[in-house]
Amino acid sequence: MMQGLPYGRVSYPLPFSKSLFIMISPPLPANEHIRVSTLRSLALLDTAPEERFDRVTRIAGRVFDVPIALVSLIDSDRQWFKSCIGVDVSETPRDISFCGHAILGEEIPLVPDAKQDVRFADNPLVTGGPGIAFTPAIL
Repeated sequence: MMQGLPYGRVSYPLPFSKSLFIMISPPLPANEHIRVSTLRSLALLDTAPEERFDRVTRIAGRVFDVPIALVSLIDSDRQWFKSCIGVDVSETPRDISFCGHAILGEEIPLVPDAKQDVRFADNPLVTGGPGIAFTPAIL
């Protein structure tokens, strides 16, 4: 029997079939309460754009040669964009966010092809607009 990859409450068999994909919402980190309290103490959520963040976003877009670059803050139920290039939204639900997965580990996550990643293949940000394919995360 093949060992599955545990993501959330579902284990996916290896190799997986795209027909089996069920979008995997990121679980909450163990330090969620402290993390959200710290984020909110910074008083950055729902504030106006700032050049210092926009500069980082522009640099990231150029370095990775990508059409979308974001400074994303993961609140309790949403992913809010302090700065963004290439999208016309200021937030998305946390349960479909790539960054919700990124904050779970100590390594810098790299998703070379979101359509082939069991966590994201049927994510609406991949299957619809903006059609995310490659996601380097810088934490």
